Amino acid sequence: MSFKSIIQDMRDELGSISRKGFEVKLGYGLRSRSHRVVHDALSPPLVDALSQSCWANMPPELLRDVLIRIEETVDSWPLRKDVAACAGVCRSWRDIMKEIVKTPEVSGKLTFPISLKQPGPRDSPLQCFIRRNRNTQTYHLYLGLTQALADDGKFLLAARKCRRPTCTDYLISFNTDDMSRGSGTYIGKLRSNFLGTKFTVYDAQPPHAGAMISRSHSSRRVGSKQVSPKVPAGNYPVAHIAYELNVLGSRGPRRMHCVMDSIPASAIEPGGVAPTQTEFLHNSPDSFSSLPFFRSKSSLRENLSGSLSNLKEGNLILKNKNPRWHEQLQCWCLNFRGRVTVASVKNFQLVASEENASADHEKVILQFGKVGKDLFTMDYCYPISAFQAFAICLSSFDTKIACE
Repeated sequence: MSFKSIIQDMRDELGSISRKGFEVKLGYGLRSRSHRVVHDALSPPLVDALSQSCWANMPPELLRDVLIRIEETVDSWPLRKDVAACAGVCRSWRDIMKEIVKTPEVSGKLTFPISLKQPGPRDSPLQCFIRRNRNTQTYHLYLGLTQALADDGKFLLAARKCRRPTCTDYLISFNTDDMSRGSGTYIGKLRSNFLGTKFTVYDAQPPHAGAMISRSHSSRRVGSKQVSPKVPAGNYPVAHIAYELNVLGSRGPRRMHCVMDSIPASAIEPGGVAPTQTEFLHNSPDSFSSLPFFRSKSSLRENLSGSLSNLKEGNLILKNKNPRWHEQLQCWCLNFRGRVTVASVKNFQLVASEENASADHEKVILQFGKVGKDLFTMDYCYPISAFQAFAICLSSFDTKIACE
């Protein structure tokens, strides 16, 4: 039996499983329009069918060779959903796929939900875009499937704006339908101060070993009896964003800087390492632990690589790249390399600050800009993650009268 026929047979069997209901209603979508995702928590009849299947009892050496070839043959979505589907077949398949699939830093690919919490690639940025819905105050992040800015893209994250008397919150989730803090797909939030000039990015899971939970009012409520046990553990600050005041408008466009609490300054140096989450940690029985794909018996320190013991040397600080005044166009300009087409005060590029010694201060780590009425591009690379980049970009949507 040839290898090609094996692959075809296996895909036909996976396809029949998919048609019987191998779909999810939880967050990390395969199709951008319906926002559905692959789910590995199969129903009991499907589990029984798979346990009797010849694929569940394949020799480990042959199985590994087959899965490696599948992973190598698909580079981008939507075909890459086959890799996620293989990881949901059974425990042995899942364990092998978790070993085969590399982090975005190495592979430059986003495969599983945890990829959105891991640092981006070192060599070239991942090109994404954000769609804004003014009516519902929601923002959707997509991975660009082609160079065209008009494609549907691959759904990654969603955020909803919540106005409060003293601040504004942006709740970030894997699910477009349920972005509440009590949802199992809630992964963090962005919170502003009263003026909208300072923001804090909170992660619902500890970003590294020894991370300190915030003592804010919302985090104290998590332990109270009035809150549902489905609410994630709390708020772990991972970044602080500040926009400089510019009341008279004498200093040109907006100026901002970001202090990445969870990333050491040494991460951008040659050979530097940024903390990398390898699994979602579970704080309640109804959280991600309900999915076998995310279940693990490993401890916190085993799930988080890149300990932040070297954070004492200083955190990574990002600042916006200063634009240059164009005499002929009579405006401030930045080179976005064709990824931004509409002039907007929201456009920015983030580079390492001069405070980070021996850093490449010209390398753009995060780029955000407008290409349509409610369409924006977002390109990011190592050492920040898609979640962190998305949260930073959300801060640019707030109106900042004192900073314009």
